[in-house]
Amino acid sequence: MTNKVNQSLIDMALVDRVQKTFASSYGHAPTHLVQAPGRVNLIGEHTDYNGGFVLPCAINYQTIVASTARKDNLIRIIAVDYGNQTDEFDLSQEIAFQHDRMWPNYIRGVVVCLLSRGWSFAGADLVVSGNIPQGAGLSSSAALGVAIGQTFKELYNLAINGVDIALNAQQAENDFVGCNSGIMDQMISVKGEQGRALMLDCRSLEAQSVAMPNNTAVVIVNSNKKRGLVDSEYNARRFQCEQSAAFFKVPALRDVTLEMFESKSAELDSVLVKRVRHVITENHRTQLAAELLRQGDLVKMGQLMAESHHSMRYDFEITVPEIDTLVEIIQSAIGDRGGVRMTGGGFGGCVVSLIPADLVSAVKDAVEENYEQQTGLEPSIYVCKASGGAGLIQGMSASPRL
Repeated sequence: MTNKVNQSLIDMALVDRVQKTFASSYGHAPTHLVQAPGRVNLIGEHTDYNGGFVLPCAINYQTIVASTARKDNLIRIIAVDYGNQTDEFDLSQEIAFQHDRMWPNYIRGVVVCLLSRGWSFAGADLVVSGNIPQGAGLSSSAALGVAIGQTFKELYNLAINGVDIALNAQQAENDFVGCNSGIMDQMISVKGEQGRALMLDCRSLEAQSVAMPNNTAVVIVNSNKKRGLVDSEYNARRFQCEQSAAFFKVPALRDVTLEMFESKSAELDSVLVKRVRHVITENHRTQLAAELLRQGDLVKMGQLMAESHHSMRYDFEITVPEIDTLVEIIQSAIGDRGGVRMTGGGFGGCVVSLIPADLVSAVKDAVEENYEQQTGLEPSIYVCKASGGAGLIQGMSASPRL
């Protein structure tokens, strides 16, 4: 069944821009318009590729793809956000990695992986744009991968389900693009629900919907600190976790109990001790946070978010001074009425705060008055709503044009 997305959570100016670009470039209107959302992770950082637990929600910022099926094997793409740059490739030929620019590889990789999984389809004309801040840790790349997978599902009535679209997009990032991301970003982009977070077991892919408390705001602040080290350091952290799992002789760090860790930590390299401690404690915090969110207990949820940030700062060592400053500014503004922590891969990017709606103005004021003064960087503030997952935007066709 095709998921149709409520237009009230879509930036219709973005939709209009994509449609107009498509019509002016290809000479006709698109037959399909698909969106896939970015995400913010409320708690559970760097636990996904360790087989653990995460608690993200999809947000009302998205990637949008306008499309029409072709009768040949040609795929043509226009990237609005890159000055209408184009890419073109033929499904009947080898689809090569592009070394001179990166954005086409996220699309090429999804197509390559769909074909390798046995799906059959012809070409397409595509226009892609989005309003998810790039490089901010809000999963713009995962949203793009999911949106492309969803687009081919809709164009050609592929009998592919949401989980497989997510797994395909993850494979494209891992194997084609070369970033060893976990499954969280793609899964929440597929499975997001309006007004709800998602408690995801990244091993079994079992997902539990968790209602967000009424009158609660998700405020994301982009530090605008350039995340130059994120790919190399992300891969390094993942390798450290794999080393540690091998030391404990388990498939993943999710399988290491606190008792196992304490009994053997003296034999482990001191850096790896810190990495393991973060994953173990973060998994515990995430499971507890899902229950606290259901209960509407923002005070205890805030305490867990503070502990999570401390662990990322000192055990996983993925924060930077600008992020820590931003967390301190927001924490001072909200006191014990909510929580704030870094979110995303680290080394810059965003912080997320979960707060009563009546504190939004206080948080915005505190950030605007203090952050640039202390860091020299201008923040970007996004007040978000938990939103639905990938699908057709209402009003667009669901029938293929073959």
